[in-house]
Amino acid sequence: MRILHTADLHLGQILYQYYNREDEHDLFFAQLRNFVEQHRPDALILSGDVFDVPNPSAKTWKAFTSAFVALRKSAPDMRIVITAGNHDSASRLQAHSDVWELAETTVVGTPPPPDPDTAEEGWEERFIVRIPAGYIIALPFMSGDRSEIAVRLQKYVESENSEQLPVVMTAHLAVSGSDLKGHDFEVGSLRTVDLPRLGDDYDYLALGHIHRPQTLNPAAPVGFDRFDQPMEYPAPVARYSGSPLHVSADETYPHSVSLVDIDRHKGRISILPLRVEQKRHFLTLPEGSDSFSSEKEALNALKKLIKRGTEDTYIRFRFDIGTDLPADFNNKVYALLEECDNRIRFNPKIVWVGKDVELSDEPDLPKEIEAEVLTQMKNPLDFIEMNISRFDSLDLDELREAFAEIEDELKIMEEEK
Repeated sequence: MRILHTADLHLGQILYQYYNREDEHDLFFAQLRNFVEQHRPDALILSGDVFDVPNPSAKTWKAFTSAFVALRKSAPDMRIVITAGNHDSASRLQAHSDVWELAETTVVGTPPPPDPDTAEEGWEERFIVRIPAGYIIALPFMSGDRSEIAVRLQKYVESENSEQLPVVMTAHLAVSGSDLKGHDFEVGSLRTVDLPRLGDDYDYLALGHIHRPQTLNPAAPVGFDRFDQPMEYPAPVARYSGSPLHVSADETYPHSVSLVDIDRHKGRISILPLRVEQKRHFLTLPEGSDSFSSEKEALNALKKLIKRGTEDTYIRFRFDIGTDLPADFNNKVYALLEECDNRIRFNPKIVWVGKDVELSDEPDLPKEIEAEVLTQMKNPLDFIEMNISRFDSLDLDELREAFAEIEDELKIMEEEK
């Protein structure tokens, strides 16, 4: 079986409350079509976080639909499997699943029943995709530790897999021991699952949620990418394909999609990362490890960058802690960037370096959500998910459904008005 594995598209993402990323996603989908046409996979798997927010705009839905219809046309024999992530509305994705099935595309939004023993007979079939080359167990994001569901579905497939065809499973979660670079704001509130709890009757576990591409194997440490040759492992293997775009300024590593070949069930896995070229990169000024100590230094550096005519980029500044910046500093930056025609985009979150002497004797405190992160939140569920460890009694699936119902009611009220 040959698959292309990607995840965490975050379609509709608006960076820094101002910049949409439509052209960046367009470039990614053009590359993805090339990968599909060149490598002719049996299946394309998207392991969650299709969208950046649970209620994306009509324009973002249209971009999603157009992109995947184009992928189907470019490879009519390829199966597409899409599962919901924690950023998605599970019910909204599930509502479109019957229509997508007409295009040989499986969309799984809502998770399995919480108690399979009391569920209706045959519930497993909604999460099993059979293709000539093998099986795909398509699991969406599930709140809490639902690893017993994954094991049960593997046993279900094992009972009929008399030909020992490859078995691929999807999941959208954080595996213990993963490299969380770029996810620093979630450390301490991110729930993790030990990989062995997810069973071992799959051959390849197509993971989503962590943005750094990495391979995990129960018998080996975390492995990172080489773009020159395939990496080979004995089954089972778990892998984060990573996000195709840099989702934040802290994701300073290359991004890719994963081309995976599986020779047989319990056989060998070959993984070739296919690098995704970025339309815009993230740049911190000053370049290197230095930092600015005044507004004048920063603005002069920005003027030089504009004059240099560098590639499209997102920029932010690094200052010595305690630097006295005027209240209108950001306005001055935006004014300078007006002549760039959106080519250079500004991240107003400053990187402060150095040690504040006045606070040096303070005890270590739990990491709080920074104000800049809060101001960019558009959905209260984002705040709840980042702090879920503080609310053990909450059921995220129920909350998502409730918020979706409220949004629908508000839309109806607005239309009636």
